[in-house]
Amino acid sequence: MAILGASSALLVIEPSAPPLPWQSAILTAIRPVTGRVKSYRFQVAFDRPVLAGQHVDVRLTAPDGYQAHRSYSIASAPSQDGIIELMIEGLPEGEVSGFFETVAEVGDTIELRGPIGGAFVWRPEDGGPLLLVGGGSGVVPLLAMLRHRAAAAPEVPALLLYSVRDAAEAIAAEELAVRARDEPHFALMLTLTRAGGRRVDAGMIGEALQRLGQPGHIYICGGNAFVGRTADLLVDAGVDPRLIRTERFGS
Repeated sequence: MAILGASSALLVIEPSAPPLPWQSAILTAIRPVTGRVKSYRFQVAFDRPVLAGQHVDVRLTAPDGYQAHRSYSIASAPSQDGIIELMIEGLPEGEVSGFFETVAEVGDTIELRGPIGGAFVWRPEDGGPLLLVGGGSGVVPLLAMLRHRAAAAPEVPALLLYSVRDAAEAIAAEELAVRARDEPHFALMLTLTRAGGRRVDAGMIGEALQRLGQPGHIYICGGNAFVGRTADLLVDAGVDPRLIRTERFGS
């Protein structure tokens, strides 16, 4: 980081942090989450704690030396047992997702690097209320936050507004429904957009804010267009932009 003094005469250069090392992780479990998404659990010894909202890089190396990299959000809450969970959509044409869908088996050793990310994270001491807005697979890091909150700070109010094309594609739908039923300080708003369904709009944002109250932190994750549109709706509704943190995927 470079800091330019007010007189423009002093330039302080701080050394950059060394890159995170690649580490071998053991794939310990695979289970279906939806028709297209599977859960992959890994045993890995990171050299730093995992925070809810972070992601990892995955690297695959072919016999001829060719390498492919992808980043995936961590779905599991931070823990001390060295287990992390990724949720990966199987795309046959994807270099990495295709491997996980058709080749990966329990017991495989996979290279991971992480945990990565410092802005899009939530810690129990951050408090709330929490407004979480996810589009499609963008719910994954928000799920990590909800799981961590339930274990470490269940008194923090939280509301998840989750937009997905149809019910069959909703990630962790049963878990979220149970949480909404059993956790007194958590509310779920699920909207389905396919076949003329309702997209996140100003009315929906207004309802979420009315149900939750004044949010202390807002996290939005999804595709570029979804994140940008949702952030604009929140600002239009009078939310302080400084409360909004975003994570996006896509071009």
